[in-house]
Amino acid sequence: MKKPQFYDPEDHRIRSFVTRAGRVSSGQARALESLGPQFCVPYQKAELDVTALFGRAAPTIFEIGFGMGETSAMIASCMPDKNFIGVEVHTPGVGSLLKLVGEQQLANQRIIQHDAFEVLTHMIAPESLSGVHVFFPDPWHKARHNKRRLIQAPMVQLIASRLSHGGYLHCATDWEEYAAQMLEVLGAEPTLQNTALGYAPRPAYRPVTKFENRGLKLGHGVWDLVFTKR
Repeated sequence: MKKPQFYDPEDHRIRSFVTRAGRVSSGQARALESLGPQFCVPYQKAELDVTALFGRAAPTIFEIGFGMGETSAMIASCMPDKNFIGVEVHTPGVGSLLKLVGEQQLANQRIIQHDAFEVLTHMIAPESLSGVHVFFPDPWHKARHNKRRLIQAPMVQLIASRLSHGGYLHCATDWEEYAAQMLEVLGAEPTLQNTALGYAPRPAYRPVTKFENRGLKLGHGVWDLVFTKR
């Protein structure tokens, strides 16, 4: 019997992403070759020593699915006092963020190219993260694909277990129906508390991307959700 496209034989989960080869530009390829060894962390089934990785003890922010990395780089550059670990499965995105890391000399950014659920499970210690960012995850807008969405109870429970007391989970989406689902799922996690009565104002640290700004000018909505660990 043929397995579904998103079936993971190791842990029997339904994956929330499709692995695409994508086209790697020459600039991204150079960044992967020259900066990858320094800023990319290989996936391993062993807890990560974050203090040793960054050479300091500092609040650590974990980002799931950073796309091409523009927002990640902007946030990391504005918060040099924090450590940032970004997880992305697509090689062009990894190369793009590495290129920005080199151009902006972002010593506080590290990258893991692997499935975020496995990284959180095996590499991130419980109650060790100050924050988690999930910006504009794939909405899987067809009803039959909704089960592939990232923000579901098992993932939220795992994220919450890795947050320290008072740490936050910040999600953002431009798909209203997904925003409503996020609000319901996050609200059902007993260890998390909403910082707003429903959706939150966009925190100042999250920049408005070109794509988002174009959508806003066309009247499209964007919804931010910020929950903290009780």
